[in-house]
Amino acid sequence: MSRVKRLVHSYSRHISIPWRDDAAAAQRVIFCVYNENEERWLRARVDEFEIVTKQAGHDWALFDLTNTFAAWLSSQRYAKSYFQKPHLLATVLPKYLDYIVDEFERFLGSRTIDENAVVAIQGVGSLFGFLKVKDVVDKLAPRVPGRLLVFFPGSYENNNYRLLDGYDGWNYLAMPITADKDY
Repeated sequence: MSRVKRLVHSYSRHISIPWRDDAAAAQRVIFCVYNENEERWLRARVDEFEIVTKQAGHDWALFDLTNTFAAWLSSQRYAKSYFQKPHLLATVLPKYLDYIVDEFERFLGSRTIDENAVVAIQGVGSLFGFLKVKDVVDKLAPRVPGRLLVFFPGSYENNNYRLLDGYDGWNYLAMPITADKDY
């Protein structure tokens, strides 16, 4: 069985467990952690996560962060100057986080999302070097009344998450789902 197939299986077992109604936003976050080399395989099989979510009696919505940086940067008044002087980009990166939040709110507003829904986010690897996944999740999680599922290319060990197995990791309260552990 492939690692992505095992990840789907682990997620399926977890998502079918009855949900608590009184969980705080950070407790409603699920990280599906996989090796960054399996990104294409995961994207090709993301519909399997949707299927098992619906089989568990929950609604599903998928938000993709992959192209948000390019869309945001191209909308910036001084975008060309950032290519000439990339260090200036650091001064406006907080606006990129605001852009993601606005796009996410538009996404949620165009769907019926309630406390029984799973809102999945893919493409968090595209944040690397620009924003911390933790900061994005902290902003988006309170906006999801159900569960926020984050497809996370990297590693998880001892409550420490590392995006793309980068050096800089962080501790987060989210429920980790991995291919190596059955839930």
